[in-house]
This record gives sequence, C-alpha cells and structure tokens, in this order.
Amino acid sequence: MTTPTINWPDQYRPENCAVHVANELAMDVRPAAVWDCLIEASQWPRWYENAANVVIGDAADGKLYDGADFRWNTFGVTIDSTVEEFVANERIAWSATAFGLDVYHAWLIVPTPEGCRVLTEETQKGFLARLGQLLRPGSMHKYHQIWLERLLDRAKDRAS
Repeated sequence: MTTPTINWPDQYRPENCAVHVANELAMDVRPAAVWDCLIEASQWPRWYENAANVVIGDAADGKLYDGADFRWNTFGVTIDSTVEEFVANERIAWSATAFGLDVYHAWLIVPTPEGCRVLTEETQKGFLARLGQLLRPGSMHKYHQIWLERLLDRAKDRAS
C-alpha cells in the first residue's frame, strides 16, 4: 500500500518555497472524528490558541467545504484562505495570502489499526515568511504540533 502524500501545486512545492514545516501525530480516534473537528474551523479558537476570528464566507454552519473562502488570524497576521483540496475524512488543503505572505497548508488523515495518523505540512513564500523564520525559528513547527495535539484532544472529547 502506498503512503498518501501531499498534492503540492507546483508553486508551493517545498523546493520552491522559503519555508517548509511538517508535523505528524498518531491518533487513537477514528479518521471521521478528526475530520469533523478539523473542518469546523469556526471552532478552532475554542481549542487551538493560535487561531482567532475565523470567518467562513457563506458557511452558516461554520464548516469548511471545497472552495470555501475564509479569513482568520494566526501568528498575529490576518490571513485570507481558500480551500483548494477537500476529500472527506482524508485530506484538506488551503492556500492563504497576507501582505508579504503566500502559503499552502495541507492535512492528511491516514487510517491505521489504532485510529489514524495525521500529517500537516505547510510551505510559505514571501518576505514575511522569511522574516518569521529569522525572528521566530521553529515557531511554526511548535504551534503546528500543538494544533495536532489539541485536535486529538478535541476529537477524543467529541467521541466520548
């Protein structure tokens, strides 16, 4: 069986970007439980400290969907994002822009006998991406790991 990988658009391939971060966490919950928490972006600020003010275009239920536009704050920056890939219980990715920043953030949920393995990777281009790496090295990796850990906690809470 082939291990799923990120479907990088050419301009966002890690070799074409100034920043690339990858994090992974084994989770003892069903992929669907993780998926439900991940796409409910309006609720991220309740359980992930690095997300704020999430507004999803026309989603009255606060959930991401294929092609959804959403605006939110992370790392002190207001980001405009668009869901580019959306395969239920398996993968989601969004592009994002802000002044001096061009981003692609992807998530994979891979079933395992114990539950699933969740991988998140992000690439960034632009002067703000390079500045962030210089001034706060390792910060994005640290917060993405926290995001994964909180996602696991949230999925477990929901499942019980």
